[in-house]
Amino acid sequence: MELNLQPRAQACLVSGRPFAEGDRVASFLLRGVDGVIARSDVLEEHAAGFAPPGFVICRWVQIFKPASREENTGRLLKLTAENLFLTLTDPATELASENTRLVQFLALLLERKKLLRPRGLTADGARQVFEHLRTKQAYEVPAGELTPEFFAAIQEQLGALVGVPKAMTATAEPQAKISE
Repeated sequence: MELNLQPRAQACLVSGRPFAEGDRVASFLLRGVDGVIARSDVLEEHAAGFAPPGFVICRWVQIFKPASREENTGRLLKLTAENLFLTLTDPATELASENTRLVQFLALLLERKKLLRPRGLTADGARQVFEHLRTKQAYEVPAGELTPEFFAAIQEQLGALVGVPKAMTATAEPQAKISE
């Protein structure tokens, strides 16, 4: 999964005020009514009243830091499952509770792709620890059961992120049998 996004905003979408270093910025990843995946950034104080058009896939809060000259902005604009996982599990990011299932699913996906390695549970058993193989950094993900209910609950977020497959039409002609 790879999507191209616009760069991080430099000003609040609601108030228009430019972000200053240290501002708490709420970022929303959403699928707009036109089907396009977009990111919207607003000051945290405006996040509660912010109602973006379309479906909100996930949201997180970060402290704003101006982009450095060394930052590879082209790489940051590519949203991959790995980048989304690293963004949502970054210790400097406050994860919204509705994103817990998405983070758990991304961890499973990246583990299967051999980008993450499970390292067991935390002492209290509430979080599973994963090691990011490229950076050797540990990330904690809330522990949970991957039940059919789990996948049913996350289906809407995943559908908004990667699109919903077209349903087969009932009028489709059955395939002809090959006669000998």
